[in-house]
Amino acid sequence: MFALSATPMPTPSMTVDPEAVTPGFVGFAAIVVVLIAVILLIWDMNRRIRRVRYREEVRDELDAEEAARAADEATETDADLPVADEGDDDPRAR
Repeated sequence: MFALSATPMPTPSMTVDPEAVTPGFVGFAAIVVVLIAVILLIWDMNRRIRRVRYREEVRDELDAEEAARAADEATETDADLPVADEGDDDPRAR
């Protein structure tokens, strides 16, 4: 076992130039373009979601107003029905 550790291990030598494998300016520019595209997409998505939410809120408000108006009309038609009073002398009825 001692004999195996006595043999020197070869050290790897650099065969590739470290500057040749870096992304450089082109890689940096590509990442910046992707970043700007993602930011614009997120901004547009938020705007569209907000617009849909506002439309839904307005639709709910209009439905509530329509229901309230229908309820008011139903109570008005009930109040407009003639009530027969026995002691009421209407000159037009003669």
